[in-house]
Amino acid sequence: MKVAARAHVPPFAVMEILAAANARRAAGEDVLNLCAGEPATGASDVVRRRAIDLLTSGDLGYTEPMGAPALRAAIAQHYRDRYDVPVEPGRVAVTTGSSGGFVLAFLAAFDVGDRVALAVPGYPAYANILAALGCEVVVVPCGPQTRYQPTVAQLEALDGPLDGLVVASPANPTGTMIDPDELAALASWCAGRGVRLISDEIYHGITYGSAATATAAHALDRGAVVVNSFSKYWAMTGWRLGWLVLPDDLVGPVGALAGNVALCPPALAQHAGVAAFSAEGYEAARQNVARYAAARAHLLERLPELGWERVAPADGAFYLYGDISASGLDSVTWCARLLDEAGVALTPGTDFDPVEGHRWVRLSFASSVDVVRAAVDRIVAWQRTLA
Repeated sequence: MKVAARAHVPPFAVMEILAAANARRAAGEDVLNLCAGEPATGASDVVRRRAIDLLTSGDLGYTEPMGAPALRAAIAQHYRDRYDVPVEPGRVAVTTGSSGGFVLAFLAAFDVGDRVALAVPGYPAYANILAALGCEVVVVPCGPQTRYQPTVAQLEALDGPLDGLVVASPANPTGTMIDPDELAALASWCAGRGVRLISDEIYHGITYGSAATATAAHALDRGAVVVNSFSKYWAMTGWRLGWLVLPDDLVGPVGALAGNVALCPPALAQHAGVAAFSAEGYEAARQNVARYAAARAHLLERLPELGWERVAPADGAFYLYGDISASGLDSVTWCARLLDEAGVALTPGTDFDPVEGHRWVRLSFASSVDVVRAAVDRIVAWQRTLA
C-alpha cells in the first residue's frame, strides 16, 4: 500500500526532543526542559474552576462548527477592548488550537500550486502544512538587517507572483515583532496585489517594552486572516483552543470545512475558555508575562557568559534564539549532547531554518526565573567542557 506524498513532511523536532526529555525525567533523571514553547503555569484558576463546574453539571455536547456563540462573542469583545477594532462575532471561528486554525485557513484560502511566502527562520508547521496541501512555499530569508521579519522590499524582489503571505509578530523562534507601520505596509502591499495575508498573532500580549498593538484585523476588509490561540498568553496549551478572525469571503468556506473536518473544537475547552476573558483571567495572564520578563532579563544579563555569537532581539514571545556555531558543533549535535551531558533540553535551529539552522538554537524561557537560572548555569558550565 502506498503512503500519500503529502504525508512526507519533516517531523517537528521540538516534539521529539520533548519526548526524549520526558523519558529521562520518567527514568528519574534531573532534566531542565526549555525546549517547548509551553508556559509552565498552565491555565488560570478561573478557567480551571469553570472546567470543574462544567464537568460536574455542564452540557458538553457538540457546539456549532464555528464555535460556541458565547466564546465567539467574548473573542470579538477582546478585539474591541484591546485593539479598538470592531469585529463581529460572525467573523470569528473557534478552532482546535491555532494549528487547526492554520489548516482551515490554508484549506479555504489556497489551492494546489498556489505560491505562499513566509519568513525563515520561522515556525516550521507553516511550511509543512502548506506543502502537505500542495502549495508552493516561497522562502524569504530574513536576518538581523530586517530584524528577522519580511519586508515589502523583499517581497518586491521575489521572482513570480504570490498568492499568500504568512507573517508572525511576535515571531517564533526569534521573538521579533513587526513595526505597526511595516505591518500596515505589508497589508497594503498584499491587498493591492490580491495576496492573502495570514497573520499569526498567538504571542500577542507577551511583549517587553512596546506592546503588540497592531493586528491584521485592521485589514479585514482587504482579505487578511488573523490566527490566535489560548495556548500562549492564557497558558492553555493542552486545551487545544484557538481562533481565526476572518474576512467576509472566507466565513462560509471555513464554516463548511470546520463542520466536516472536526465537527467542532473541544466543547469543555470552549466553555471554560470564556472565563479567560474575565478580569481574573486577564490578571493571571499579566502575571505570567511578568514572570517571563524576569526570566528574559536574567538571560540578557548573562549573554556574555553564554558567549553565543548572535542573538535575535527578544521583543516578544518567550524565546531566545542564539548562534552557537562558535562551539564547533552543529545545533542538532549541540542540543543532543547538552541534554545527554548536562540535562538541559533546548531546540536546534534546524526546526526553524533548514539552511542556517545548524548554527542556531532556541531556548524557551516560559518558566520560572529559578529554572532559567539553573539551566543557564548548566549550559555555561557544559560549554566550558567543549573548549
